[in-house]
Amino acid sequence: MRSTRMAAAAAGVVMLVGGLSACNGGKSDDNAGGSGGGAGSKQSNQSPLDAALASLKQASQQVNSKKSAEIDGIQKVGPTTRTMKGAMDWSNGINMTLDITTTGGQLMGSGKPTKALYTPQAMYMNMGMPMGGKNWIKYDYEMLAKQGPAGALMKDAMQNNDPGKSVDLLIASGKVKEAGKEDVRGVQATHYTGTVDVAELIKMQAKSVSASDLKALEQQLKKSGATTETIDLWVSSDNLLVKKREQMDGKQATDSTVFYSHYGTKVTVTPPPASDVMTAPGA
Repeated sequence: MRSTRMAAAAAGVVMLVGGLSACNGGKSDDNAGGSGGGAGSKQSNQSPLDAALASLKQASQQVNSKKSAEIDGIQKVGPTTRTMKGAMDWSNGINMTLDITTTGGQLMGSGKPTKALYTPQAMYMNMGMPMGGKNWIKYDYEMLAKQGPAGALMKDAMQNNDPGKSVDLLIASGKVKEAGKEDVRGVQATHYTGTVDVAELIKMQAKSVSASDLKALEQQLKKSGATTETIDLWVSSDNLLVKKREQMDGKQATDSTVFYSHYGTKVTVTPPPASDVMTAPGA
C-alpha cells in the first residue's frame, strides 16, 4: 500500500535524525563525565574506554540541554536515497519541519521534493500533488502502533527520538572508542565509533515496546539478515554532536549520515488545516 510505504519513509527520516534505534537506556546522571574540558578530554587515571564514555556523557547532557537544532543529511536504504534538510525541536516530544527528496526508488515520488511536518501526535506529508482533493496526508502515531510491531516501533521513534539518543546508545552499549580528531564543516571535532549487535539494540527498547512486539521485531531482523549497527559520532570541543553516521548490515543495508548545527534555533510547527488533510488508511 502506497500510504504504508510513505509512512515507513517518513519514520525512516526520523530515525535518521535521532537514531536508527529509539534507545531508552543510557541516560547520564548529573555527576557523570568528570571535570569537563570538552569532548575527548581525559583524566590520567582513565582507560581509553572510560575516557570516551565520560566525554560522551558530557555530550549527551549538552545536546539534551539545547532542545533544538538545524539538521540536514542523507539516508541510503538499498536502491533508495533520501536527502533532507530542516529543523527539529525535542523539548516536548518531536516537533520538526523537513524538506525531503527521494531518488532511486518508488517511495514518496522519486526526485520530487516533499514537505513533511512532525508533531508529538502525528506526521503530515505533502506530496506536491492533491490526493482525494487534499494536499496533505496524516499519520496518527497511536493508530500506527495498532498495526503491529513495526507500527509500535515507528510510534516510539516518532515520539521519543532525538539527537542525544545515538549518544546514549553508545554509552549504554559500552562498546565505543575514540578515533581521532577531524574537521566537520569547519568545526574541529572528536570522532567516536562503536558497533552494536542488533539483537542487543532491540532489547534496549524493552521499556517502550511490548515483549510480544519485541519478539516479532527480532524475527523480522533475523529474516533481514541484520546483525550489527555501526555508529560514528563527531562531537565538537563544546560537547555538541555535529555529525552522526549509522550503518546497519543485512539484505537491505542502511547507511545514514546527518549533520547538526545552530543548536537552540527556534522551531515552529503548525499542522495544516483539517480541511486540507486526508487521514492515511488505517492511521
